Amino acid sequence: MDRTMVLLVDDEVPFVETMTKRLGKRGFHILKAFNGPQALEVLDDDDKVDVVILDVKMPGMDGIETLREIRKRRPLVEVIMLTGHATVETAIEGMRLGAFDYLMKPCDIEDLSAKVQEAKKKKARHEQKILEAKAHAIALRRGD
Repeated sequence: MDRTMVLLVDDEVPFVETMTKRLGKRGFHILKAFNGPQALEVLDDDDKVDVVILDVKMPGMDGIETLREIRKRRPLVEVIMLTGHATVETAIEGMRLGAFDYLMKPCDIEDLSAKVQEAKKKKARHEQKILEAKAHAIALRRGD
């Protein structure tokens, strides 16, 4: 199986650097962004991203706004929200908007790794269903 490509989005640079190392050691390929607009640029430039780990609370474009935009541009990419205690309601709002799940910061690296793997599997299932639907449509057009 190919390496899972993860986009890590958080305005706290030391957190991003630490998590990049820790997730990289677990076999994930990590791309980094430090705000919402930067995350959207990365997604526009790289169509191989499987999972976005997205901080809810960021200055400027917050995690919820970023999530909405990700859903519009890349509906198959799964998003895991990271939240502090004060923003649990916001994370739940994120779930309503289509986030895969949310975790409290600081999160356990094993929990996060497991969530990323689950999210990648969900994305792969959706992609497979789309391929099957396209193949079925082609077969119908041919009269198979």
